[in-house]
Amino acid sequence: MSLPGTDRFTPMPAAEPVLPSAATHATSRPRVVFMGTADLARTVLQNLADDPRWEITLVVAQPDKPVGRGLQLQPPPVKIEAIARGLPVVQPARARDPEFLEQLRALAPEVVVVAAYGQLLPPQLLAIPRRGCLNVHTSLLPRWRGAAPIQWAIAEGDTETGVTVMRMDVGLDTGDILAAERTPILPADTGQTLHDRLAGLGGALVCRVLPAWLAGEIDPVPQPAIGITHARKLTRDDGRIDWSLPAAVLDRRIRAFNPWPGAFTTMTPGPGQPASLLKIWEAAPMPPPHPHATATPGEVLAATGDELRVATGDGVLRLLVVQREGRRRMPSREFLAGGALKPGDRLGVMVDKNTAMPA
Repeated sequence: MSLPGTDRFTPMPAAEPVLPSAATHATSRPRVVFMGTADLARTVLQNLADDPRWEITLVVAQPDKPVGRGLQLQPPPVKIEAIARGLPVVQPARARDPEFLEQLRALAPEVVVVAAYGQLLPPQLLAIPRRGCLNVHTSLLPRWRGAAPIQWAIAEGDTETGVTVMRMDVGLDTGDILAAERTPILPADTGQTLHDRLAGLGGALVCRVLPAWLAGEIDPVPQPAIGITHARKLTRDDGRIDWSLPAAVLDRRIRAFNPWPGAFTTMTPGPGQPASLLKIWEAAPMPPPHPHATATPGEVLAATGDELRVATGDGVLRLLVVQREGRRRMPSREFLAGGALKPGDRLGVMVDKNTAMPA
């Protein structure tokens, strides 16, 4: 029996865990290993751990990473969640580490569930669970395979996206599909709001799919050979505003790259003054007609009250919430009250790409 199609399903210290084994967990509940690292994976883990139909015998996350100016080690969100729930956690440097693979074999899990783990899994690992490894991916595959499907779906103007549960193979998001669920991309969606919605959908979907999958009642479907797109990993410079692009495209990119890498441009407060960075948190394209059709892209057209309007390659973009370098984010009205910009100023003068931006 197959499940319905895509329209419905369409710094915390941690002691070295004492890992259970298959022998020490003689139980009627299926043994599930969860692999994930980021915030999205934490939501999926919460859904799985709250469900009594299976036992989470091990949580696998990537190693703690140094963050901030002090470079203090910070545990990933999944590790924090696992420790709070009393679940054993391991953090191998690589998913192919022989010692880790032996630990996994000793557990003899029925299935491994993966979400936002951050590494490709080797064939040796994929072969360990009796029912394979399932991945919760935040797109409607085969569209947006790769590292940043949420952001690129918004940036490229998709009107809908979703989550897919697939059986993993050695490729990058190329496995057969068990189920998927759709959701519209709303006009006000940001990378963060869509991330949070898809995390909840993904956690709920895998919990609906898992019982039938473990019972052998789902026939996975190969991904279509057409419609394949790739969501490459984001870089900081993806947030740099190119004012020659249309206003509608810039609006999408500002929303897509919120909160990271964030959309930013440069501003020159006055003659002889150095350019500084300006982060743009919210904006909106102005409806036509546009009386400044011949204005240079990046030219400030209005800078009074709460009207901060900038010419683009096609249309006008109204900036709503901005943040000066070294300052807090604020509405445009508050920003303009300080006389930061005036009509005729230009945004987008190139400066050192490595200049720091506020968090």
